[in-house]
Amino acid sequence: MVNAATLLKIVSPLCFFSIGLYAPLKAQDSAGITRAVKWNLQTCVAYAKKNNAQINSLRLSQLTSQQEYLLARAARLPDLSGSASQYLAHGNDYSNNGTGGSGFTSSGSYGLSSSVTLYNGNYVNNNIRQKNLYVQSANLNIIQQENDITLQITQAYLTVLVDKENIIYNTDLVNTSKAQVALAQKKYKAESVARKDLIQLQAQQAADQYTLVNFRNAERSDLLTLKQILLLNSGVGFDIIKPESIQFSDSVTSFQDVEQFALKTRPEVQNGQLNVHIAELETAKARAGYKPSLSGGAALNSGYNSGQEAGYPGQLKNNFNQQVGLTLTIPIFNKGVVKTQVEEAKIAVTQARLDLSNTRIVLSQAVERAYINVENAISQYMAAQEGYQYSKESYRIAAELLRVGAANTVDFLLQKNLFVQAQQAFIQASYNQLLSRKIYDFYRGIPITL
Repeated sequence: MVNAATLLKIVSPLCFFSIGLYAPLKAQDSAGITRAVKWNLQTCVAYAKKNNAQINSLRLSQLTSQQEYLLARAARLPDLSGSASQYLAHGNDYSNNGTGGSGFTSSGSYGLSSSVTLYNGNYVNNNIRQKNLYVQSANLNIIQQENDITLQITQAYLTVLVDKENIIYNTDLVNTSKAQVALAQKKYKAESVARKDLIQLQAQQAADQYTLVNFRNAERSDLLTLKQILLLNSGVGFDIIKPESIQFSDSVTSFQDVEQFALKTRPEVQNGQLNVHIAELETAKARAGYKPSLSGGAALNSGYNSGQEAGYPGQLKNNFNQQVGLTLTIPIFNKGVVKTQVEEAKIAVTQARLDLSNTRIVLSQAVERAYINVENAISQYMAAQEGYQYSKESYRIAAELLRVGAANTVDFLLQKNLFVQAQQAFIQASYNQLLSRKIYDFYRGIPITL
């Protein structure tokens, strides 16, 4: 039996885990040597952020957005292109005196040209600003996915901790049941205990053993779930580090403070605001179709023909010419294309604002739910702790009475079942209040650590 001080030390108030540890379990390294990993929560989260497929996919999208931003900025620069053509021709050649003949002639032309957009309704500048917002949005998408995977791993991690705690206490119950059966067997041989009492204790021992096996199976299953979330290889042995204690506090930050902080800082809200700005810039880009555009251009050209008297260098010099000019394009009628594009962009702005409003509502509801969960978990924990303490003492007294023969087996087993129920409720409440508090604190910007 574990005394009250030891029990409360194991299950009462949760403190933070120490920083990531790696300890042996079963994993294959590059040399084929079998080793193991045993991680705390911080290590699990850090590994997931680095290796999660969805997060890495978003990182690739972010790189794509950066390239599109660089391309948009490059639109301000003039372009430059060169051209060269060379021809070989064969045909009849008549001289001035009327004699005819045939032969080959060659010719070539060479040039450089450049153009630059001087004005197009501010389309280029708006496009650059929009692409920059897409980069920021991509960064926020990564942060949001990291937040989601953090909460998912935390919940899975604490589920395994509950399993481990139940295994500890139920192992103690099984050992106690074995000792009680052994004592009852001695008394039965001495004919001081009825056979039905011995059988009842043996049945209870079997039931305790069955419960213990179920908790061990649950631990294996929940460890597998966490391992799969982390995307660890199937051949890797994996376990988690158990905290030394559970920290409990009945103080809760006010809902209004956490809500306002979350609405200002959470990536989903910031992303919604960016989407509104992106849609507004798309409208400005569409309106550029109503405005004239002005571009400048320049060209250098030269060429030669073997049929002319001047030689190749001379022809290139004589045929060299330069051009520079401006081109003004004024839209007059475009079959309603620009108008349709503008109207569709306006609809997108309205949709983005609606999405932002909905995101704020959903986030506020999530924060409020987290706040209620914390308050409920605190009251549940305090009630479960009180019930556990009384049930533990009642069970201790009943066990002692059974040992000295002052209580019957039925009353003892009833008290034991009540104690087991109270114990499991206390364990569940301990970790439930921890999970609820960690989630609530996460909304106010506190990283999840154990």
